[in-house]
This record gives sequence, C-alpha cells and structure tokens, in this order.
Amino acid sequence: MKSPVLDDIRETIASFTRSGADYADLYMQSGVSHSTRFDDERLDTISSSRGDGLGVRIIRGENTAFSHTMGVTADSASLAIADVSDLSGIRTAAHAPGGGEPLIDLNTPVPTLDASFFHDLDRSLRGECKYLRQVTFGFRTSVKFVLVIRGDGSVVSDSRKYTNFAVQVVLERDGELRTGYEARSRLSPVDGFWSEDEFSDGGGSAHEIAMRALSRGILMLDAVPCPAGAMTVLLAGSAGGTMIHEACGHGLEADIIQKDFSVYRGRIGELVASPLVTIIDDATIPGRYGSYGYDDEGTPAARNVLVENGELKGYMSDILSARIGGLPITGNGRRESYMHPPLPRMSNTYISAGQSEFGELLEDMDSGILVKKMGGGEVDPTSGNFVFYVSEGYLVENGRIGPAVKGATLTGNGPEALMNIIGVGRELVLDAGTCGKSGQSVPVTDGQPTLLIRDLTVGGSDTGDAC
Repeated sequence: MKSPVLDDIRETIASFTRSGADYADLYMQSGVSHSTRFDDERLDTISSSRGDGLGVRIIRGENTAFSHTMGVTADSASLAIADVSDLSGIRTAAHAPGGGEPLIDLNTPVPTLDASFFHDLDRSLRGECKYLRQVTFGFRTSVKFVLVIRGDGSVVSDSRKYTNFAVQVVLERDGELRTGYEARSRLSPVDGFWSEDEFSDGGGSAHEIAMRALSRGILMLDAVPCPAGAMTVLLAGSAGGTMIHEACGHGLEADIIQKDFSVYRGRIGELVASPLVTIIDDATIPGRYGSYGYDDEGTPAARNVLVENGELKGYMSDILSARIGGLPITGNGRRESYMHPPLPRMSNTYISAGQSEFGELLEDMDSGILVKKMGGGEVDPTSGNFVFYVSEGYLVENGRIGPAVKGATLTGNGPEALMNIIGVGRELVLDAGTCGKSGQSVPVTDGQPTLLIRDLTVGGSDTGDAC
C-alpha cells in the first residue's frame, strides 16, 4: 500500500531510530465484526462493532514508550507520534503530516447467518432428546486489516478473517442437570468455515457440531463417579491442547522466561520432555485460528521448533524480548488490538504426531482413565503445577473402555507430565480457543495426538480406590 502520507509517516517513524531509539514502529488496525447469540428458542443478541485505531511505540534499552489513539487518519498518527515522543524524550526533525482521511479503509462486508439457520438447528436438536432443556448458539464473524510501519523503513500488512461457532446444551433428568459444549473457530470466511482439513478438529456441518455437544451432555447423564488417585491417563487428541498450552506453552514465552517465572529458564539444550515429544509453534498453517501472515510487529509468521525429541531448542519471542535476551526473533509478537503493545504469544502450538495407533496405546493400559475432552483449569507457570477439569472421560480396565465418569480432574506438574509420556499416537488434532495474558486476548490453536501418560493424579467425586 503506497501513498505520500504513509511515506511521510514512515520517514517520521524511521527518524526515531536515527535520534536515539533502538526500535520504533506504528501499528494501524481497521476491523469489523458481527455476532449473534441464540438462546431459549429465540435470537437473544445481535451486535456489530468496528475498531479503527493505531499505536506508536519506541524502545530504548529495556524501556518502552507507547501511545495509542482511535482513528486511522494522518491526524491520529500525528497525535500518537507526538505523545510517544514526549513519553520517550526522543525528538526528531521529521514531522508527520495532518489530514482527516482514513489511511486504510476496510469496506469488506461481514456476512452473518439468517435467523432461520438457528431456529431450524434448534428444532432439529430438540427432536433428538426429550431431556434437553436449553440450547444456546453463538456465532461470530470478523475481519481485521493491520498495517505495520517499522523504524527500518519497512511496511507490511495482513488481512485476517475469523469465524466462530459454539453450541451449549443443558439437559435435565430426575432433577439432575448436565451440560454439553462444542465449538469450532477458524481463520476463515464463512463460506469455507464448515470444510474439513488435514488436521482434524471435529469439524463438519453445524448440525454435526451441535450433535457432539448434545451427545456429551447425554453421556454425562449416565456417568459414574470418578475414582481418585494416581493412575495412567490416555489423553486423546480430541481432548484438546489445554495441557500443552497451559502447562508448557506459556513457560516457553520469552518474557515469562526473562521475568524468571518459568521452569524452563536457562534450560536450552536440556532434556525437558520424553524423547517421544516434539513441540512446535507454527503460525503458518492455513486456516488455523492462531495463524497470520505477519505478526503484529511486522515479522513474517514462522514455524518454530520449541522442543525436539525431548530437548529444549528455544523460546517464543517478540522484538523487545529478543533484544533483552539476545534471542532470535520468532514472529510471535502479538497484540489484542491497537490499544496494546505486543507481547510474546503462542500461535498454533502442538505436540507432533507419533507412531502408535490408538488401539495400541489403549491395550498398553492395565487400568486408568481415558480423557476425550478437557474443560478449563489452572496452572502456575513458575512451578508448572496444574489442575484441569475433564468434561468427557471414561474408566479403562484391562485395555477396555468402560463407563463415562463425572467430576474428574487431572492434577500434576507440566514438566513431569511431559517426561512421563510413554506413548504418542499418529493422529494430530488441533483445537482453537482464545488465550489471555496480561489483560490481552488473542486467537490461538492448541493440539496434540493421543498421549499415554503415567502417574497423573486424578481427582474425582468417588473417594474409593483408584483404578
């Protein structure tokens, strides 16, 4: 994108680096979104929003000056540039031009779904189960165009189209309530959203996604209390990458390392996981929720090997953390919006597929629990200790899958769990979500193949003997 005004702004940003700044950039964003919530057999909420603005940043040493403002005009840029100059104390002879015309203008229409889509899906789902009491659908589409002007004179842009669909059901039988949930999120416009791809994420039609939520709720109606104790856990690929994201991924972000909040600090070259484990963060995978062409600092997206055959190879960095730690810049500088400075963040993070079939891993279990879906949880990145909730799990006895369990949790330590992986399946499953850090939320994808892990502590509603 070329214009005389942008060229003048680029010269102003570049002049900061000639006047004492170690780095400077301007991030500009234009975005629109539309969301619909269907609940209790009616359209509950319909909302649209637009977010246009820019942020200017100057780095000197380990200090950052940052200013942001609404609007994507030359006047907006001049205001933020003047503010950040005052904050940093760095003055330049260059002067950003004024003007009220938008420098980027996103006129792309954001499609949504007709009300009949939700009503038809709701009626279809209610006809499947007499215990169904509540059905909630959430659908959101958004488009974001970003442009980054860097102090080295480079200008890059990226366009991102996101689609999200979520289903939650509530069932009641004999006064007992159970819920089921399923969601799908992709870097994709609506017309390509329902298609499958090489990394299975349980995609398919809206009805298939809704049926998985319903099936999970029905399953929980007959679930038995989960035993508690230390046991072997078969963590299916469909369980999602919660463990790899929470118990390991955040600890490999360079700013967490530099704050000494991570158990992985100073351990590059050491064995930090089973030799069966390779962990990758890859922002280049087409269609994945955490993908992008350039990160929010204008660095090209990359595929970064974090752990290879158990050995720690590197961390995820942005420009600031790379400067502070003498690290390579990995293209993981991400921000929620123009109102935030970038941070080192995960994109699509996963454990690579292994060589074992699911049936082989199941047969290797004398007893334990099979986890097919995990919910939320908590983790301490400093110690690696975690607690995760199981939303779909089954008892296993002598290599055979038994009844579903309720009230199960997984408790352990991330580094220890990675070392205790004794089997890795062939099929990689990627599952999308939203990651929060330092008050910022960004889209991510986490994933894994089926993992056989020994000596995890399973908490449950049954205090009897463990499996």
